[in-house]
Amino acid sequence: MNFLNSFGSLRSWLGRAGAIAETEGTQSGIPGTALIPDTANVGVDGALQISTVWACIDRRATTIASLPYFVYEQIAGEKKLARTSRLYQLLHDSPNSRMTPYEFWRALIMNHDLRGNGYARIERDASGEAVALWPMPTDQVEAKVLKDGSMVYLYSFGNDIAVLAESSVLVLKNLGNGTTGLAKLDFMRGTMDEAVKAQNAASKLFGAGGKPTGILMVDKVLNKEQREAVRLNFSEMAEGTTARLHVLEANMKYQQLSMTPEDQQLLATRVFTVEEICRWFDVPPVLVHNANVTAWGSGVEQIYSGWVSLSIRPMLICIEQSVRKRVMTPRQRVTMVGEMSLDALLRGNPKDRAEINAKNVQNGISTRAEVRQLEGLPFVPGSDVLTAQSNLVPLDMLGKTPPAAGGNGNNIAQ
Repeated sequence: MNFLNSFGSLRSWLGRAGAIAETEGTQSGIPGTALIPDTANVGVDGALQISTVWACIDRRATTIASLPYFVYEQIAGEKKLARTSRLYQLLHDSPNSRMTPYEFWRALIMNHDLRGNGYARIERDASGEAVALWPMPTDQVEAKVLKDGSMVYLYSFGNDIAVLAESSVLVLKNLGNGTTGLAKLDFMRGTMDEAVKAQNAASKLFGAGGKPTGILMVDKVLNKEQREAVRLNFSEMAEGTTARLHVLEANMKYQQLSMTPEDQQLLATRVFTVEEICRWFDVPPVLVHNANVTAWGSGVEQIYSGWVSLSIRPMLICIEQSVRKRVMTPRQRVTMVGEMSLDALLRGNPKDRAEINAKNVQNGISTRAEVRQLEGLPFVPGSDVLTAQSNLVPLDMLGKTPPAAGGNGNNIAQ
């Protein structure tokens, strides 16, 4: 029995050390050990001062936040926009009295990407329906697992602490054990430390004018006082100051130590660091304007399409499922469904949008009226009918005159 107790204690201690271990009490998504010792913890404020981190966070957050959140009613197997429902107005129009949906989702994604979890407090009315969503900074939230397996969230605001039940908190979780997400910024501490050191080294180098130390050659031996006087008089050569023109006397010669442009700008290290940070945030370097990769217009469309499919779409699924589980009431989950529309990304590409609309109309997927509505154009009588090209008619109708348009909504137009 003593052996079993000791083994249980050891296993419990080992579990607490692992970031993906599930334990009772406060949940922590930070690594239990440092891969590289003596690395600085720059925190959120320090990380956002590195341009690549800012660009990656901004690219992901703004792309996702720009997508509209539609809520549909499911009636007899069909989906219909629930424009008048409170849930539609909450998710599509106004999550709270202070923020637009764009501002709300951008804040939540930023916290998710940096700290591993994005939190929002849910306000409900007497019937239990959500009426407002308020983002909570992750650093001010503590997630706890109780003995019965349920969770509570402690939100610190000033000197006050609010204890919130699971039903009152929307959570977007990063990669983790399912209970809490891993804090990405803490796991990438080694990369961040390298980026900070490279940036500091470049700043010091260019702060000295970008010039390396040189050698002043004299054709005689100097005593200590003369040597110090020469060093002081010509120290600006080494420090890189260009404010003075130096005249060398008595056969003095100045030889500048060679340093290549790559050495001056620390190009190799800094370019590698950019790619490393982009890898952490799953953003192609070309999308954060890294000049060392494919330029705009040369294969970027395929890169962007892959990024949307492999990075943005999974995040949208996380949002949609979290909203369905946490924000919707049981009754709403039966009768409603919510989706963030990726079609909005086509608004910046008129050519692709026109091609997709044309194919949908020509193949009887959408009516012209539906396409005109999406394009913000007024309704035209007779356009609310599904049509298809005549070369797609069944074999037994070849050579026959199709029914007049508008008959039953399933006509074949020439």
